Amino acid sequence: MKTHLALLRGINVSGHNMIKMDVLKSLLENAGFQNVRTYIQSGNVFVDSEEEHGASVGFKIKQEIFKELGLEVPVVVITKEDLEACFKNNSYLKEKDCDTKKLYVAFLSKELQGSAINDLKISQFKPDEATIDKSRIYIKYAVGAGKTRLDQKYIEKKLNVVATIRNWNTVSTLLEMFG
Repeated sequence: MKTHLALLRGINVSGHNMIKMDVLKSLLENAGFQNVRTYIQSGNVFVDSEEEHGASVGFKIKQEIFKELGLEVPVVVITKEDLEACFKNNSYLKEKDCDTKKLYVAFLSKELQGSAINDLKISQFKPDEATIDKSRIYIKYAVGAGKTRLDQKYIEKKLNVVATIRNWNTVSTLLEMFG
């Protein structure tokens, strides 16, 4: 059995794609996943599966949500190692007086080359900052996530990926929950 963390994109936001976590939990248990646990309403769900590959787990979760609820929900599946890398590789954490309330991580559906940062044209979002680390983008918002154009939709359009963004507090809690 392997534990996977599925990050559902765009659920329970502004009244769209509403999914109660107890319904999601039951749906995934009925689909054969074990030890299903959720964290907050934004679509963070741990599942245990015989399947080793995260992409296959994500595809099955996406299919089940569509089949049972009729919702098209992108899913990015990450590992404990992905979360650990967030702490190791996020250069913003090394800054003096780092305000973690302004730190976010965009988890991507595929690994990017370092040159992909040029495709984001990040300079047009100053004073917001971002760096790419394989299948993650570390973001430091100057004011906040609600007041920027550097959002998940922009990232997906520019980089041709599925992206889902979590704040630093959530990333920290999810790593703790991996145990």
